[in-house]
Amino acid sequence: MHAIEAKGISKRFRIVKDPVRTLKDRFVHLRGQRYRDLWAVKELDLTVEQGETLGMLGHNGSGKSTLLKCIAGILLPTTGEVRVRGRIASLLELGAGFHPDLSGRENVFINASFLGIAKREIARRFDDIVAFAELEDAIDRQVKYYSSGMFVRLGFAVAVNVDPDILLIDEVLSVGDELFQQKCLDRVKEFQDEGRTILFVSHSSDLVRRICGRAIVLHHGECVADGDPAEAIRIYREHLHGQMSGTEERLLNDSPLSITHVVLDFPESEHRHYLLAGEPLKITVGYEALEPVPDVVMSIAVYDPMGNVIHGVDTDALGLQLPLLAGRGDIVFELDYVPLLDGLYPFAISLSSRSSEQRLDWTDPEKYSFRVVSSGQITGSVALPIKARYVPGVGAATLPR
Repeated sequence: MHAIEAKGISKRFRIVKDPVRTLKDRFVHLRGQRYRDLWAVKELDLTVEQGETLGMLGHNGSGKSTLLKCIAGILLPTTGEVRVRGRIASLLELGAGFHPDLSGRENVFINASFLGIAKREIARRFDDIVAFAELEDAIDRQVKYYSSGMFVRLGFAVAVNVDPDILLIDEVLSVGDELFQQKCLDRVKEFQDEGRTILFVSHSSDLVRRICGRAIVLHHGECVADGDPAEAIRIYREHLHGQMSGTEERLLNDSPLSITHVVLDFPESEHRHYLLAGEPLKITVGYEALEPVPDVVMSIAVYDPMGNVIHGVDTDALGLQLPLLAGRGDIVFELDYVPLLDGLYPFAISLSSRSSEQRLDWTDPEKYSFRVVSSGQITGSVALPIKARYVPGVGAATLPR
């Protein structure tokens, strides 16, 4: 059964090009067009089955949030129609639906009433909502004094505690601390086990791959991919970093040079397959050239768990000019120490032609990664090489005046 069915959805926004400031301007521009049309979503069809978890990927301005708002009923589409079966709970914007001058307690009742929940039922669930949001000490404070993380915690707690049939989530899980993000993901997993429908918008391809059974990619308001998350993520990255030209596609398909394998060497690799913070790492990349290939550059990009690039570099920048590549061989990247703390860090490898700047082959960041484990005595995401020392005999009395 279809939980969501959208047919021919388009959404147009009219942007004023030359705002009228005076009465004279009004007469001068009386017959002229003072606006331009911005189509955020264009003739889009979408069907989501009951119990399905659908991921939505796309660059900023691709139409993801606009489409979600049309499904939620917040925006009316310019063309097309949306049919929804079941109660929708949406978490689309930071603080959406909250009145800044009211307390968190008052906003819980107002927000839940928007979702059609009776006041008596809200009162029965109130303690669970506050406990999930971890806002017991701030629930009676005006929400205009809440941090962004507190906004998200309260909004998510309301959304998941009103028994929705369909849950819409737009990028807000990137706000808040790691423990609360995991709590939210655990609740999403419960919803999946209960057979509820979820639409999940995120820039984090790793999250989409982990929790979604299907993904779509939007580009300038149009759907350019719909299907398996791994394939959708690959297409998303192509569009995010610039669409390949026809020449690039032909070159890639006919490329005489390819990446054959990637091997990670950890300290004590026979006993564990992860790094301790500050340990070295060696990444060996194998290649095969079906014919001699000149002017090759290999690059590596390391991402954080949210999909942001931490570090990107190529062999030229590292002072290694590769020779004419023929047959099989290896290129090795060595890190004397990895200054990262706990987390799973995806990385991507790319082979390019220096002269034409065309990609010859690459690996998706979802394919390879390494995990870092720290002692827990350090907080944050980067292990800075900080040292401390004690200098005896220096105090206020001995300092120069």
